[in-house]
Amino acid sequence: MADPLHHSGLNVALYGAPRRWAMTERGRQSVRRSAATLQLGPSALEWDGEVLTIRIEEVTAPIPSRLRGVVRVRPAGINLRRFLLDAAGRHRWQPIAAVGRAEVEFEKPGLAWSGAAYFDTNDGDAPLERDFVEWDWCRAPLREGAAILYNAERRDGTRQSLALRVDAGAQVREMAVPSPALLPRTRWGIRRPTGVDAGHQPRVVQVLEDAPFYARSVVETHLCDERATAVHESLMLDRFAALPIQMMLPFKIPRRWV
Repeated sequence: MADPLHHSGLNVALYGAPRRWAMTERGRQSVRRSAATLQLGPSALEWDGEVLTIRIEEVTAPIPSRLRGVVRVRPAGINLRRFLLDAAGRHRWQPIAAVGRAEVEFEKPGLAWSGAAYFDTNDGDAPLERDFVEWDWCRAPLREGAAILYNAERRDGTRQSLALRVDAGAQVREMAVPSPALLPRTRWGIRRPTGVDAGHQPRVVQVLEDAPFYARSVVETHLCDERATAVHESLMLDRFAALPIQMMLPFKIPRRWV
């Protein structure tokens, strides 16, 4: 089994002007961990019990430029509930702070803003492509809290659909799965299924990432009897595992040993 610490990195994506992407994979010798800190090469994350501070010192790809800045995430609360994504329990997901605020200050490029924040974690004991065909995820901030939809098509032919209502303190509870809806496919043919309140139709208002195996979009939708602007993601794992895609990844995700 591969050592996950030997394949570590911090992914930073800025959308708008300027648009930037960085995700450098680093070896175990570049990783330092403690109960409250995670060092990934020159970048680091630190949790003080109230604020997660992310110090970013990265180089963009495929065209190199500096990314330097600080992001502070202030969660409204911590959710301890974890969800199993497969029948064997090899894959787990936890929306740790589904409601929060972020304060962003970049030196390179010169940017600063604040707004809603979301923080979750996935972990597993097997590669995603071994146990899943595809999945989609959607999070919509609401007047109080948020709604999260998580759907997975498993390799064994079964499906899982999670629908969560998050309160203002970031605690989650399951709710009825909303009516299925299909957003238009991306230019790469990625399916974008989602859920919506009965009688409504979501629509894509902005495409943030459009890759051969993955899509991230801003969607206008209607959930929990509210109109909302959501972030939607789709992942096709057969595409991800295909040899041509694996050969292209190093151009977007370069590797450095130090």
